[in-house]
Amino acid sequence: MKRALVVWFLSFVLFFLPALGESARGLVFEDLNGNGQRDTSEPGIAGVAVSDGRTVVLSDANGLYELEIEAESILFISKPAGFAVPLDEQNRPQFYYRHYPEGSKTAGELRFRGVDATGSLPKSVDFPLTRVVPQENFQVLLLADTQPQNEAELQFLRDDILAELGGSDAAFGLTLGDILYDDLALFPRYSALVSTVGIPWYNLPGNHEINYLAKDHSHARETFKRHFGPAYYSFNYGRVHFVALDTVHYLGQGVGREEVHPRGAGSYVGKLGDQQLEWLRQDLAAVPKNHLVVLTMHIPLASRLGADDPTINVADRRELLAQLEGRRHLLALAGHMHQSEHIYFGQEEGFAGEEALHQHTLSAASGSWWSGPLDPRGIPTAWQWDGAPNGYYLLHVDGTDARVEFRAAGKRATDQMRIVLDSAFHGALETNLLYYRPGELLNAPVDQEQLHSTEVLVNLFDGGPNSRLTLRIDGGEPFPMQPVVRLDPFIEELYARYRTLVKAWVDPQPSHHLWSAPLPTDLSPGPHHLEVLAVDEYGLHHQGQRVIEVISR
Repeated sequence: MKRALVVWFLSFVLFFLPALGESARGLVFEDLNGNGQRDTSEPGIAGVAVSDGRTVVLSDANGLYELEIEAESILFISKPAGFAVPLDEQNRPQFYYRHYPEGSKTAGELRFRGVDATGSLPKSVDFPLTRVVPQENFQVLLLADTQPQNEAELQFLRDDILAELGGSDAAFGLTLGDILYDDLALFPRYSALVSTVGIPWYNLPGNHEINYLAKDHSHARETFKRHFGPAYYSFNYGRVHFVALDTVHYLGQGVGREEVHPRGAGSYVGKLGDQQLEWLRQDLAAVPKNHLVVLTMHIPLASRLGADDPTINVADRRELLAQLEGRRHLLALAGHMHQSEHIYFGQEEGFAGEEALHQHTLSAASGSWWSGPLDPRGIPTAWQWDGAPNGYYLLHVDGTDARVEFRAAGKRATDQMRIVLDSAFHGALETNLLYYRPGELLNAPVDQEQLHSTEVLVNLFDGGPNSRLTLRIDGGEPFPMQPVVRLDPFIEELYARYRTLVKAWVDPQPSHHLWSAPLPTDLSPGPHHLEVLAVDEYGLHHQGQRVIEVISR
């Protein structure tokens, strides 16, 4: 009987031993000579958050920490302000240590290589930091949905956007998911190209960085983790706490799809999950309430494109919003939608803050997934389905104030809007395409008899519900333009005219950054000067103009 009990007890212990994990210990220290190794004269740094994505602990007065972790974990720090982490040869921040004793257990099943075996946990997992001059005012480069599907589209990203960013003095850059388009073998070339910008570059995962053959979400990020470290993390610059979230929850191979996916993929939903939410709660507990918190993610918390669509809304966003209560300085940035969108979360949406939480969904760097007619450089024009051009963003930080500025790829910084004329006769679009040059319908001379049916339509590329536009004709008094939600006629014509050059799933979608005003019906024959003045969501001023002609038959 005793022998049986002993055998049962040993079996019980051996069964649960892996789940108990092991204790990781180490030091967060100031690397005075920059060699990445702790020398005896180099001091520890107190109060640095260290985590395995489940639990957050702070380094003690001597810079020491201890944390129980499981196999297949990633230890990482939340970089404190006034310090820098080491960069690898491709300018990727090295703020983490992968603990995968045997490598990704499911590596042979994932098609793309997972994390390599790291062996036993070192006696001390140390994190070197170098002191830098603290910055209260700085810029951040933001890319959403770079999403090259193949080697050729990586070249488009290189020549259309990255070449323009080289030599930037931004503090760092960040790609908000859909780094690639399913082919995870392109990660090395992507990272090499992005490194040419010359600044630290962070990445967070989207729905196209999934190991689709994974049986569930727990092993859906193995290739991403091999290249970039943890799927969610945080870091600090000045008085800003940046949080990179993983809002894509994979349901597993073959789950949730009625049709047979060519890559054997299952479905995904927008979700943080209990583990990530608990990590975030502990992470934010160490952040002063008077600091700015910038949440970055791929799938937005919500989108106007479909409130009931689980793939474009985060199911447990109310749990996240509850953790932000009592914070005044907040901003959420997302991608995924391939269109620009501004949403403000208040009491009705579950956010009990003094001011609404501003979520800004960014236009895609790839626009219409790198499709459309070619420009003179041989690069697809890639206009998005909401009528905005592809491009990138600058986040300007001043203390705890932040504003985001859109930059259209390959265009001037002042190119922030498009002004067209939209008349009733444009309705027969497919028929008219045979008889008019591209764009002619949106800028044709207007007959005096058509003034009653013609409006000025403005697409403010990154506008939102708080943007204000006025129209002035021939230097007269400006009058307000009204927001409308509809298809942009420019993109309707572009996609119809070049259907074979636009990817099959790309169709015009309602734009939430259009404004209209009727043309005065008493305009005299001849040319007239139109000027549009705009103030966007961040208080930035923009101006656009064009000349129209009125004719009398």
